[in-house]
Amino acid sequence: MKIAFLGLGHMGLPMARNLSDTGHEVVGFDVFPAAVDGAREAGLTVAESGTDAATAADVVITMFQTGAQVLDAYRGTGGAPGLLEVAASGALFIDCSTIAVDEARAAHALAEAAGHRALDAPVSGGVVGAENATLAFMVGGTDEDFEAARPLLEAMGRRVVHCGGAGLGQAAKVCNNMILAVSQIAVAEAFVLGERLGLSHQALFDVASNASGQCWALTTNCPVPGPVPTSPANRDYQPGFAGALMNKDLGLAEHAITATGVEARMGMLAREIYAAFAAGEGAGQDFSGIINTIRSGSA
Repeated sequence: MKIAFLGLGHMGLPMARNLSDTGHEVVGFDVFPAAVDGAREAGLTVAESGTDAATAADVVITMFQTGAQVLDAYRGTGGAPGLLEVAASGALFIDCSTIAVDEARAAHALAEAAGHRALDAPVSGGVVGAENATLAFMVGGTDEDFEAARPLLEAMGRRVVHCGGAGLGQAAKVCNNMILAVSQIAVAEAFVLGERLGLSHQALFDVASNASGQCWALTTNCPVPGPVPTSPANRDYQPGFAGALMNKDLGLAEHAITATGVEARMGMLAREIYAAFAAGEGAGQDFSGIINTIRSGSA
């Protein structure tokens, strides 16, 4: 099976490498020369362009930053052919980007109109999950297409969930990340409050991690160094999952909240807090670095 993998950044490269390690013919491409060099150093075959990589491909996987990039790549721009035009007949398009639900549904429609199959399959688990093939995939599309993609997704992840029809993988992702943002802020606020009250980080962690405050933002992404040695707080908040990306995902949540009319006050407040965080140095820090904003009283 020939697989084109487009987008070889911090997440995409290890995902592509895991597919290659399972015996598939993987041809990659990225618009950034540094990513291309990194892919070649990792032993991955790299094409001269996205369409070269996708030509006659049975599966086309995209890992891009925005929905506009996905749609432009699918249909082509400036008179140049798009991925849909050059892939093998009936190819399976799997978009692992995190984009808006309506953009995902537009991508499905374009693929189906061109005689292909499509899934939206955003991921959770960060760079560590990509490197260790322990990602969680949230998948939108038909039952048949989901089953066709399952072996590939399981080569890159530990948990693969079919969330329903077109766009519902993205719906699950936006809801999940809104929960994550709110809980990360709450955990950070609790540690700052504990500091002011004289409570040690370890004592608070030992209590909350075994009580009703337990959550991923605490037990995996603990925002203070010490209690969880692998958390970004122990390496000066190097991401992980950068504040800029959390802000982007909360922008998608805001779009969905507005479109549906849901009264999501906590989600919208998290959006406001992370927008300010990402406007400064937080853009390149792990999103758990929000604790420093809270300490300074500028959240």
